[in-house]
Amino acid sequence: MSDGFQFIDIIFFAMIAAFLVLRLRSVLGRRDGHEQSFRDRFRNAQDETVEEKVVPLRERPEPRPDEGFAKEIPAASANDADPLTRGLAEIRRADSRFNAVEFAAGARVAFEMVLDAYAKGDSQTLKPLLNPEVFANFTQAIRDREQAGETLEDTLVGIKSAEIVEAYLDGRTANVTVKFVSEQINVTRDENGDVVDGNPSAVIDVTDFWTFARDAKARDPNWILVATNSLD
Repeated sequence: MSDGFQFIDIIFFAMIAAFLVLRLRSVLGRRDGHEQSFRDRFRNAQDETVEEKVVPLRERPEPRPDEGFAKEIPAASANDADPLTRGLAEIRRADSRFNAVEFAAGARVAFEMVLDAYAKGDSQTLKPLLNPEVFANFTQAIRDREQAGETLEDTLVGIKSAEIVEAYLDGRTANVTVKFVSEQINVTRDENGDVVDGNPSAVIDVTDFWTFARDAKARDPNWILVATNSLD
């Protein structure tokens, strides 16, 4: 009897895990229009230096599950004066399943997954989450890092906010940009383990703009990351 219950438990938890993976893939997503104002910190990333506020490293509690999530924006007509509200309304009309709160929550999880995979050089995890251009930028930066004998330690201390700042429908393609404000520890070490960039004892504030997209009429619910930009 006990073996039977254990087998049922295993199946139950496996079903939960599968649901969470599918849920994550269904709420990711875009491409943005900030290319002139922001930089892609994953292109030639080993040469980048973040010039944000630096504070001493300290113990921090785990973030709440709802911390930094965007609040649902009220429904609007296509003639609404606010571009963001109008864009979200257009996406909702094209895809009735779209929900801004759920999208921001999924984008936050994607942010953590992508940062972790990039730091580890895990191209296999990155590939289904990124469009070809972004994937090429990531993998090139990973190759450059490996050829230089360097390793990246990118620790996400916490996400202060994940806010939708742009949304629009381009033909059938829904586009959404999320502004992430996070605290990170970014350190690059050489083949001897010596620090060549960053500070392992400091937390830096980082502002990223990630854009996601999907075909609003397609049965496939998955969103993919199509652009990453950071404040200079």
